[in-house]
This record gives sequence, structure tokens and C-alpha cells, in this order.
Amino acid sequence: MPRFSVVVPAYKVQGYLRACLDSVLTQSHTDLEVIAVDDCSPDGCGRIMDEFAARDSRVTAVHLERNVGLGPARNAGMDRACGDYLLFLDGDDTYAPGALEALAQRLDQTGDPDVLLFDYARTWWWGKVQRNRMAPLLQQSDPEVFTARERPELLDLLMVVWNKAYRADFVARHGFSFPPGYYEDTPWTFPVMLSAERIACLDRVCVHYRQRRQGNILRTPSRRHFDVFDQYDRVFAFLGSRPQLAVWHPFLYRKMTEHVLDVLAKPQRVPQESRREFFHQATSRYRLHRPPGHRFPVGVTGLKQYLVLQGAYPAFEALKATNKGHRALRRRSRKLARRLDRRGTRVYYRAQLRRPIDENLALYSAYWGKGYVCNPAAVHACAQRLAPQVRGVLVVSGKQVGTVPPGVEHVVAGTRQYWRMLARAKYTFNNVNFDNQVVKRPGTVHVQTQHGTPLKHMGIDQIGYPAAARRTNFGRMLTRSDRWDYCLSSNRHSSEIWEQAYPCGFEILEYGYPRNDVFYTARAEDVLGIRDALGIAPGRTAVLYAPTHRDYSRDFTPRIDIAGLCSALGPDFLVLLRAHHSYAESPEVRRLGELGCLLDVSAHRSVEELCLAADALLTDYSSIMFDYANLDRPIVVHADDWETYRATRGVYFDLLAAPPGPVTTTDAELVEVFRSGAWRDRRSAELRAAFRERFCEFDDGHAAERVVLKTLCQQDDVPPVMPLEDRTPAPSPTEALRLAAAARGPLAGADDTRPAGSGGPQAPAGAADGSAD
Repeated sequence: MPRFSVVVPAYKVQGYLRACLDSVLTQSHTDLEVIAVDDCSPDGCGRIMDEFAARDSRVTAVHLERNVGLGPARNAGMDRACGDYLLFLDGDDTYAPGALEALAQRLDQTGDPDVLLFDYARTWWWGKVQRNRMAPLLQQSDPEVFTARERPELLDLLMVVWNKAYRADFVARHGFSFPPGYYEDTPWTFPVMLSAERIACLDRVCVHYRQRRQGNILRTPSRRHFDVFDQYDRVFAFLGSRPQLAVWHPFLYRKMTEHVLDVLAKPQRVPQESRREFFHQATSRYRLHRPPGHRFPVGVTGLKQYLVLQGAYPAFEALKATNKGHRALRRRSRKLARRLDRRGTRVYYRAQLRRPIDENLALYSAYWGKGYVCNPAAVHACAQRLAPQVRGVLVVSGKQVGTVPPGVEHVVAGTRQYWRMLARAKYTFNNVNFDNQVVKRPGTVHVQTQHGTPLKHMGIDQIGYPAAARRTNFGRMLTRSDRWDYCLSSNRHSSEIWEQAYPCGFEILEYGYPRNDVFYTARAEDVLGIRDALGIAPGRTAVLYAPTHRDYSRDFTPRIDIAGLCSALGPDFLVLLRAHHSYAESPEVRRLGELGCLLDVSAHRSVEELCLAADALLTDYSSIMFDYANLDRPIVVHADDWETYRATRGVYFDLLAAPPGPVTTTDAELVEVFRSGAWRDRRSAELRAAFRERFCEFDDGHAAERVVLKTLCQQDDVPPVMPLEDRTPAPSPTEALRLAAAARGPLAGADDTRPAGSGGPQAPAGAADGSAD
């Protein structure tokens, strides 16, 4: 029998669940079991639990057939618990290091009490940690073990279940369980604390209570907040069933009146149209449970409680409005001052926001107006075919106007026409973010297409890495991200990270990346045409070298000896250099190009075309590897500064432990990988296959179609993702040459030189850009 049973219910917290379970399983005290309860979560919570259970025998994954809510989910976990003590931890919170060791020691010191209270600290996404302001109540004093009657002030602590350890036989003897509905901790906490004959405290932070920006049910407007009345009815029913506890009635009545008033005071809980009804239900409970002789406190709070008791809703609202008036006036003054800044275009934009939304206008933008590239361009191309009724307009910077393909309507960023369209467009697609001052209008749809699979830390996960986070205003970044309705994902790893790194209210669309569709729709003639346009001779092995950005380096210098590599490999190889878009043109790269050591393709409009033209990819930590893996062609990782990169930027997994191909750390090793043939041997293929299975999960050539049907056509029933084993990538250059030769032969009778089984619409080459990290 383990010392602790930790019950972890989870619903739509896939971005936090791994950290939660890791915080339990890495505790120094190991005598524990974890009962992880998947409350029929529609995201990856159940899968994550199964992964942990498969590799750690202390974890039991429980999958509920329907969503029952937090309380009943905890009950399901309790039913399977075998430990001496029960602990509850929500799936988005974590234990502090050493917490369980401290709990075990304190339980031993106090002779296994019925309940042990411990402390918590609130944690925010920007790194702030703040201990419970009522922590002094937990300071140890004589007697060390007591009852609630001896220390009633402890009942003023936050009414949560997860800041206590409960002796399992005590819970079983009293038959305690959680009711359904919101505020389920209330009818658990009071009965447990009042029934316990032996209570002890631990003056230590054991739980980190995550303050989520989005998704907290207590900050979500809903009629479910009416559940607070039923929960207090249960508390008073419990009190009535135990005459010896009648002395607690006045205290619990005070707690109820304060709690209900607090719910009513928060506009993010009770919907505006339901406030009057909530108020009158509060009146009925104030009257029903009021003990004889009860007096309300003096001051504004007492006056509000008296108005609730009297059912005086108009007077209550008038009092609240008066108190808010002065604060609101000051806020409006500050806002007005800000709005008066930069009047011209901003005033025009505000005026346009008052005009009707154009239901058939969509704006597409990538990389701050870089051009017709990446996922937005691929979606636009598909939308012209599947949703022609929607006018698609590309947003470009003034410098990129000349790069817009014929037939693609565009608008220059920053112009009045741009702000007019941005104010009125029903749909917006972007792989980064629009300007800070953009207003997300109700009824509009914003799709964040993303531009790569995250290896390095993204979003708020960059906090703590100064080289990566410099000049980043994370508050503004999250405000911009709050505008997202949908966020695209190409694999389940990305789905978890996007929710973790951008804690906002968007919906994940696990549809794949539209820009990668071309990897399954390009034909042999497309591959050969791209190589011919680049000047790559038939039969020559083209290696695409695409290194990523270094946050600790402002200038780009190749981290490999390109001249030495080319010399060692001979004229049959050609290096195509794709520098990261964050860097300006490099004198060293220009010099190597002039020597004929490489072909600099950094300015080429489409990285997808470069991938199709390349026989192999050479990279370091760039997310291009995740996209290129769709082609099932060799990948070599040159990781000469892995430890430095990981320390300065942060990574989500150990790339060197699960690479997509051979890994080198020196120029000599790199040369040997190519000269020996290890870059394309059986081991390389095995590594690539495992990598593709994990990270090419949703890319099947139909991602753009799914996005268009879901967003522009408003269809929930979109084509399912094709299994990986049923997909046929575009032919390699060698295979393309063979197919082209066969097509020119005397028996050729078809124009299609693409291999069999590779159906699907052909996306326009160049419909994506590839600085995918």
C-alpha cells in the first residue's frame, strides 16, 4: 500500500498535463501512486495519461466514457485509490520539488492526523510566484494536532481540496464524496474539516496554483455558477444531520453570504442577462439559512448583503454603479488620451469598425507582409477553388508588391485601404500576428496558421531565456494571441505546445500545414522543373543546408566549413544554402558563392520548392526538418552547439535522442557521413521513419482543403487525415528522372509522371515560404 494516492483529474489541459504529472513522479518521495482521470477530454489528455502509465507502473490511467465534471472525476479516482493518504491535484497545477517528502515527514511527526493542511503559491505565465497571503495561519503552534473548533480561522483559507492530505480510512468512514457541478470543493471542505478529530498544518508551499489566462471555469460566464446555491444547500444539510455541529451554523452562514456576494460581484461569472435571477436566488438562500439574531457587518459589504436579503435588486445595482463610477471615469479618460494619439489613420480605422462586416472578405498575411508565402498563401490558393464567393486579399509590405503573383489581389500594409479591409473583413489568416491596435470584432474569424513545428521554446515559454526574450512584450503578445479563433497544428506535439505557450481561448485544428500539401501533390515534372530553374544539373546530388537562427548571434556565419565539405564531396554534390530570414545578407556567404562552393538560395520565394529540389536536408535545429520529413528523404543534423542552443533558447524535447537522421558535431564527422553513405543508409531510414510517425501526423496533402471547408465554408465535417502508410510523397529527384524517362519512352501513354497513389489537387509551387522556425 503506497503512502500517497494522488488523484489527477483532467479536462482540456493537454498543454499543462505533462508538467503536472512530471511534478508528481519526479518527487524525492517515491512511495506513491497516481490515478490520472481522463474526464472524457476532447484533446490529448487521455493519450498523455496512457503514455505516462506505459512507462511508469505507479500511474493508472482512468478513462471516463462521458464528461462528468471535476467532482465526479475525483470520485472515480478515489474509487481506485489504495494509499494511506489521498491527495488531489488539478491537471494544470504542479507540486513543488520536495513537497511529498515534506508531507510524509510532517505526517510522521504528527501521528497521522485525519487532515494535513499545507500551503500553495499562485504562479502566473510571466513567471511571478506569490505565496498565499494567509500563509501565517499555517505556522505551527501548540497543540500541533487540533480540531477546527480550536483553530476556526483555518476555515477562512481558500476553499479548495488540493491544499490538504486526507487519511483514506477517515474519508471512507465518513463516506465523503464530491457532488457534481461548480464549487464542488465547498461541500467537501467544510464537512471534512468539521468532522476531523485530528488536524495538523505544514507551513510550506507544496502546490503551484497556475493562474490561467483562459479556460478557468470560475472566470467563464455561465449559468453553471448558479451551482453555488446547491452546494451550500448540501453544506447546511450536512450540518442539519449532525446536531453536534449546530454551533457552526452562524459561521457557515457568514461564509455563504460572502461567497455568494463574491460570485455576484464578478461580471466574468454570472451572465448579464441572468444577474437578476441569480440575485433573487441569493435572496432565497439568505433567508432560508439565516440563523436567529444574525447581524450583517457594517460598511459597504454589510449594506450589500442586507440589500440581497431584502431582495432589493435595483438598489443593489445602483450602489454598485456608484462605487464603480469614479474608477470607470478615470479609465475612460486614460483610454481617450491614448486614442487621440496618432489620430489620422487610427480615427479612420475606428470609423470603419462601426461599418458592417463584409461577410465575403478574407485577408491573408505572412511574416509581417513578406508576400505570397507560407500557410496563408496555400490556404488562399485553395480558397479560390473551394470558396470562390469569398474575396481573398493578400497583405504585403510596400517592398514586396512586385513579388505578388499575377491574379492575386493585394493591399499594402499601413495604408487606409488596409485598415478599412482589416476593420471589415470577416476572415483573417496570418502565420504571425497583426498589429497591436487591431480590434477583434464579434462575429469575425481569425485563423492563426503558425509556421512550423516547435522544437525551441515559443510564446511565454521564452520567459527565462533573456537572449530569446529581449525586446519581447509578452503581455502584448498574448493580447494579440487572444484574437485567435483557430490555431493550426500539424501534429499532437504541436497541439500541446501551442496551448501551453499561448494560454488563450482558441480552438486547435489538427488539420496539418497547408504549405506542406505540395509535398504530396507535386509531380515528377514539377520537381525537375524546379531543379532546372535553379540550375541544378540532372543527376547531381543537391543538399539543402538550412540552419536556424541563433538568439545569441546577430550575424549569420555558416557553422560548417562549406568550402571544405564541397571539396571533400566533389563535383557530384551541390550545397544549396538557405539562411534564416532573420539575418541580413552575409559577406561570407557571398564570398563562398563567388567561389562556386555553394548556391545561395536564401532569397528564393518558396522553401517548399527548395525542399522538392533537394536530395537531402542538412540542418541543425530548424523546424524545416519537420516539414522536409514529409518527403521521406534523408536528413542530417549538424549539432555542434546543441548545449549552448538549448541553454539560451530552451527546447521542448531532446532532438539528439530522437533525431530524423544521422547527427554530427564536427566538420570531419559531417564529411564522413556523406562520404560513407550513412546519410542515406538503413539506420538513417529507421530514424526518419520514427520521426515522420511522430511529427508528420496530420500532413497528408489535404490540409488547405480542411482549413477552407472549416473556416470559409463553415463545415464541421471535413475530410479525415489519411494514415501515414497510405500517403505517397512527391518523387525524389532521382525518381523524378526515372519517371520522366519512362514517360518519354515508346510505351508511355499518360501525361501524369507522378507515381501511382499520389492523388490530390496540385498546389501551386511557391505557395509557401519556409523560414519555419
